[in-house]
Amino acid sequence: MIAEKTVIRGQYFLYFSAMGVFLPFFNLYCLKIGFSGFQIGSLSAVRSGVLIVFSLFWGVLADRKGWRRPIYILCSFASTALWALFLFTTDFGFMLAITILYGAFYAPLIAFLEAFAMDVLGPTKRHYGQTRVWGSVAFIAVVLVLGALIDRLADNRVIVLVLVFSAAQALAALAMPHQRRRVITPLTGARRLFSRPTVVFLICAFLMLVSHGAYYGFFSIHLAELGHGGRFIGLCWAVASCAEVVVMLGSGRLFARFSYQRVLTAAFGVAALRWAVLYLSPSIVAILASQLLHAITYGAFHMAGILYMDHLAPDGEKTLGQVLNNAVTYGLGLTVGFFISGALYAPGNSADLFLFSTLVALLGGGIFYAFQHHASNRL
Repeated sequence: MIAEKTVIRGQYFLYFSAMGVFLPFFNLYCLKIGFSGFQIGSLSAVRSGVLIVFSLFWGVLADRKGWRRPIYILCSFASTALWALFLFTTDFGFMLAITILYGAFYAPLIAFLEAFAMDVLGPTKRHYGQTRVWGSVAFIAVVLVLGALIDRLADNRVIVLVLVFSAAQALAALAMPHQRRRVITPLTGARRLFSRPTVVFLICAFLMLVSHGAYYGFFSIHLAELGHGGRFIGLCWAVASCAEVVVMLGSGRLFARFSYQRVLTAAFGVAALRWAVLYLSPSIVAILASQLLHAITYGAFHMAGILYMDHLAPDGEKTLGQVLNNAVTYGLGLTVGFFISGALYAPGNSADLFLFSTLVALLGGGIFYAFQHHASNRL
């Protein structure tokens, strides 16, 4: 069991090391090679859109055939090889095609990893954050180091570094544990998986990630437009990850005291506050303070969402449940968020994107709160 937990932690560490390069700096790379805001938003959106289709495909296949581990290993190696193609072009059309091919195999990785974690943790699931935190630690280390160096590195070093971390993650995937969940009939799982609480949760989680589109797609660009360099950009992303580490380390106490639903409801309100701060203030202090709210808007929301979906999904559909959660949120939600943010973006006026984010977060939180309040009154 200890060895299996170590393997899972290592996967989180390497996966989010690559993400620590990609998330803050890939769109800046695209801006430097001449892409417009619409092209950047479109590239991000297409990537997320591909994740929706193929993560569901891989998830269904994994649960029906019991092939979670071999699919995870296959997709780890294939996505790494396809990412390497970015080294050979800066043409938007070719990069779009590579993004689609790459996304088809990258799609299931994080959802499968979450399912592996739920499987390995078993009865200690509420301490999930203490395993997931290894990803946050890696993200922090990478963004701090790379943020200090990015202004002095060649532009394509972003592509190279993602490739290095992805290759290491693929090699380490060979040690992943075998699946323990039994397979059940598709009809039984479908009836239970798509219950009313699940559907409402997925709709609201979708809106939460739509509200994050401006942040994940244009936050670094927003900071650059305010006159900040790579060091401050890296610091901002690191502050956010440090905040999430704190809440993840305390996940056992958090979920012993509060239900998943209460944590999710609070996260919507905090997200609206966070985006409002970015819309209203260019102050360094305000920006850094808003990054501390990442502890709730990502850390607590993510953990509660993973655990809530694991609670809602029936045995034998746990992989599909996590895949569906990831597809609707980080797939469809970010796709819509990226497209809208890319369409609304005007050079020098990126702050306006966060007004839209504020309104969407309020909408998602209102729906989720109303449903939970109605459900509790019926009991």
